[in-house]
Amino acid sequence: MNPLDDAAHRAFLIADAHRALDFFDASLRPQGGFHALDHDGTPLDGPQELHVTTRMVHCQALAQMAGRDDRAGVMDHGMQALWHLHRDADHGGYHWALRDGQPVEGPKLAYGHVFVLLAASGALMRGHPLARPLFDDITRVLDAHFWDEDAGLFRDEFTRDWRPFSTYRGMNANMHGVEALLAAHEATGARVFLDRAGRILDFFVTRQAAARDWRIPEHYGADWRPDPDYAGDPMFRPAGTTPGHSVEMARLTLHWWDLAGRPDDGTPDRARALVDRALADAWDAEQGGLAYTIAIGGGVADPARYWWPVTEAIGALAALLKLDPRPGDADWYRRLWDFADRRLIDHARGGWFPQAGPDGPVQDGHFAGKPDLYHALQADLLPLAPGLSRQMGDLSQARPLRLTERVG
Repeated sequence: MNPLDDAAHRAFLIADAHRALDFFDASLRPQGGFHALDHDGTPLDGPQELHVTTRMVHCQALAQMAGRDDRAGVMDHGMQALWHLHRDADHGGYHWALRDGQPVEGPKLAYGHVFVLLAASGALMRGHPLARPLFDDITRVLDAHFWDEDAGLFRDEFTRDWRPFSTYRGMNANMHGVEALLAAHEATGARVFLDRAGRILDFFVTRQAAARDWRIPEHYGADWRPDPDYAGDPMFRPAGTTPGHSVEMARLTLHWWDLAGRPDDGTPDRARALVDRALADAWDAEQGGLAYTIAIGGGVADPARYWWPVTEAIGALAALLKLDPRPGDADWYRRLWDFADRRLIDHARGGWFPQAGPDGPVQDGHFAGKPDLYHALQADLLPLAPGLSRQMGDLSQARPLRLTERVG
C-alpha cells in the first residue's frame, strides 16, 4: 500500500500537527512577534528574528486552510509584527532582528525577505487585511534590491541602507526564494513569479547539480561561480554541500513543474536524482537520520542529525509517491517517519526536538529549545494534500485538521 493512503498514518500526521500547533500557540510575545520556546514550552530570551515571524504566519495559513481555527490569533499577531515592527520605515525592507520591539542593527538579508513574500502570499490566500499591502511592499523591495535580472537569481545581503558590503551569493536564499515565488504565483496567478522560480531552478539543478553528481554547491561569488572553499557560519553557511537542501530543492522542483503544466523536460528524473544522491550520501545506516553536510566530492563532513533534513526528505518522498512511486520509495518514506517518531517528535508536549544524539535529544547543540513549526508542520500536512502544487487549495478542500487529533 502507498503509505500516503494509509488511514492510520494519516491520523498520525493529523495528531502530530495538532500537538505542534498547540505547543506553539504559547509563543506569542506581548510586545509583538514570537518567543522561541524551550523543550517544555518556557519562553526563551533572545531577539525576534524575521524568519521566525514569517514562518509562523505561513504555518498558520497552512493550518487554517487545513481546517484548524487560529485559537491564539497567531496570524494577526505575526502580520502586525511584520508590518509595524520588522518593516523598516526609514530605508525600506525588513529588519532581520528585533529586541523589545526595536530593531537590532544588522544587514538586510535575502533569506529573510523571501520569507516575507511567503508569509504575505499565504496571508493573501487567507484574506488577511494586511496581506495585500505587505505583498505589494515586499515585491517592490525584492525587485529593487535583491533580484539580479541578468543572472535570474537573488543577491544575498546589503547594509540596512542598501549598500553592498559583500560579494557572497548563496543557494539557500534562492531555494527559499523558489518556495516563496511559487506561493506568490499561486496567490496571484502572476506569471512572473513562476518564471523566476524556473530560472533559479534551472541554474541550481539543471546546471549546477547535474554537473556535480547531483550535489548542489551552496556558496558562490559575485560572478555566480561556485566557491568550494567557502566556510562561513557552521550552521547557516557550512562548508561542503547540504543533503537536506537537495531534497528540499527536489520537492520544489516538482512543485514548479506541476504549476508549469508538466512539460516534457526531464524534471521528475532530476528531482529523483537529487533525492537518491542525498539519501545515499547522508543516511546513517546504524542510527538513522541524515548527516548535516557532505564534503565536496563526497563523504560525511558533519554527521550531526538535525530534524529539518528528515522533514524535507519526507516531503520529497511524499512528492515522489504522489507522482510516480517506485520500488523503495515507500520504504524510505516509512524509514524516515520511523526515525522521526522514535527520536525527534516530542509526543508528550508537541513539536520536534532539533537534534538526535546517541541516547536521546541533544540538549546543548546549535539550537536552543524547540525549532519553530515550519519544517515539521509541512512534513505533517503536505503528505495529506493529493497534489504536487496548490497544496493550500488541496488542504482547504479536504480540511484534515477538522478531523480527530488523537491516534489509537
